[in-house]
Amino acid sequence: MPAFRADILRAQHASRMTRLRWFVAMALLLLVAMTLVSAMAWRYLFSDIPSIPADLDQLWTMERAQSFVLLGKDGIPLASRGPQYGRAIKLAELPALIPQAFLAIEDQRFFKHQGVDIRAITRASIANIKSGKTVQGGSTITQQLVKLLFLSPQQTFKRKIQEMWLAIQLERRLSKTEILQLYLNRVYFGSGAYGIDAAAQRYFSKPAAQLTLPEAALLAALPKAPSRLAPDHNREMAQARADLVLASMQVAGFISSAQTNEALLAPPELKIQERTSGFGYIFDMVSNEAQALAGSAARDLLITITIDPELQDIAETALETGLAKEGRALNVGQGAIIILDMKGAVRALVGGRSYDKSKFNRAIQARRQPGSAFKPIVYAAALEKGVDFDSVRYDEPIEIDGWEPQNYGGTFRGRVTLRDAFKRSINTVAAQLTEEITSAAVASLGKRFGIKSDLTPLPSIALGAQEVNLLELTRAYSVFANDGRFHPSFLISNIQTSRGDELYTRPDIQPMQVYDPALAQQMTSLMQEVILDGTGRRAKLSGGRQAAGKTGTSQDWRDAWFVGYSADYIIGVWVGNDDNSPMKRVTGGGLPSTIWQTTMSAALNGYPKRALNAPPPHLRSENEEKLAAFYTSLAEVFNEQTRSSHDTQGPNNSEN
Repeated sequence: MPAFRADILRAQHASRMTRLRWFVAMALLLLVAMTLVSAMAWRYLFSDIPSIPADLDQLWTMERAQSFVLLGKDGIPLASRGPQYGRAIKLAELPALIPQAFLAIEDQRFFKHQGVDIRAITRASIANIKSGKTVQGGSTITQQLVKLLFLSPQQTFKRKIQEMWLAIQLERRLSKTEILQLYLNRVYFGSGAYGIDAAAQRYFSKPAAQLTLPEAALLAALPKAPSRLAPDHNREMAQARADLVLASMQVAGFISSAQTNEALLAPPELKIQERTSGFGYIFDMVSNEAQALAGSAARDLLITITIDPELQDIAETALETGLAKEGRALNVGQGAIIILDMKGAVRALVGGRSYDKSKFNRAIQARRQPGSAFKPIVYAAALEKGVDFDSVRYDEPIEIDGWEPQNYGGTFRGRVTLRDAFKRSINTVAAQLTEEITSAAVASLGKRFGIKSDLTPLPSIALGAQEVNLLELTRAYSVFANDGRFHPSFLISNIQTSRGDELYTRPDIQPMQVYDPALAQQMTSLMQEVILDGTGRRAKLSGGRQAAGKTGTSQDWRDAWFVGYSADYIIGVWVGNDDNSPMKRVTGGGLPSTIWQTTMSAALNGYPKRALNAPPPHLRSENEEKLAAFYTSLAEVFNEQTRSSHDTQGPNNSEN
């Protein structure tokens, strides 16, 4: 037995302690290193990770660009600007086949995972390794939603880790139904359409709730590569993936083989909804006003306007047809039309022939001389002052403060009744009448009738020599049509967000009585005579429909107007040239009256015939008018002589 060596034992112990210290030191060093690396990795991966907002309602609107969608008076989308966000749709509003189509192609295990599907990731990884390229993706619908809401589209490891982390967090805060619902309302479908409702409107011109199986499959095919697969640009590729969606739905047990085959044999027909079509002028008018009404913080707005799409189409067609037919020969380059209903709602507005070629809105931005179309204001002011339309004036050369008004054609008719002078649009008589009642009275009445342009009380106001725009002149005529009541014109009736939050509803504004009803009815009767037997005969409606209106032509034929109304609509028409160059003797009784007649006739098609609320018009031949003027003048002379004789004799002192 060897002798005990304490020195050796101490040496061995020291060696073990040294190794232990080295091991502990290395372990500590490794732990520190791992901690540092983990901290650095955590910092790298998560320091800039977006946070899920405390208010989950923000998920519906965050990261949205500003968007406007116009809805017609019946709520049907007309046009959009910016990204198109449809109405927020709940799953309960949709047929089951629509969410099933997305689940089948994007995430069949959606209701089984907690935001990240390890099985799907593994399957996709194996498939990608075998093919040597990316052929499958393992992202869940929750991950796709996170990418839409919070992350950039960069394909990096860091972004993928953040995506998975946020997906898990989102699943803890939202139910599966809420996540799927949010996904369907936020996912991009190409061609500017975000959300299932916007896509349904964009590609099929229908609400999402009305989608058929083939249509749902086509839309479910798009989120994988929306720009590349958008069916209005690449229908063949989009349909090929839609067929894959149908096959996946069958495999998932959502549809039968018979349904699959039927859908495969009947690919959906696209009905592409144009995004701006003919509503450019209207969009420009609405955008700023809507933003002011809704607040600048609102990002996406569904704006219900008063426009009737059928009337808008009628007005656009009537203007273009009229100008295309006669414009070149008459040197007429532009025109505008406005249709108002009896409560001031703008039912159609055409600001020019082509918004794409010219954004200038001639219905509201162009201020032009209305000529004789302003005379109803003059005669209404005279009527209010007690002037009788059957009284006589003399159509003859006159001078008012150095101004010598001329008649169209340069001729004078001599003795005429005011009724006949209005019907034939005699300028000298209108000038005399204005001098009698004062130009200030005319300007004041114009303001009461809603004309906002400056109206300076000068003698020339009698002939419409001061500039107005088509909207305010048409609105002024609505006072006559409404028995003296003024309705403010309006274009916006409601504003909501796509989620249904109401931001503005137009209040029920009662009209103001700005003119005597009986006098307004007399003016309507007078303006009927213009159409039946005056300068506006081309505006006469067929079938005995009643209408009232007035022609207008500015100096040197630079502007021509016809503004008039039936019992249902007030319509204003203007034609001219943007450079203010003269037309070839175009008057309000020519091309504008023809366009007005075409527009009003089409607008009233199918409407019951309704009479205007006015006394019957006085229809007399030219000879009868001359006789009426003659006898009226005799009566006026006799009355004047009687008054003079009475004044000469003095008062009767006898008691009665």
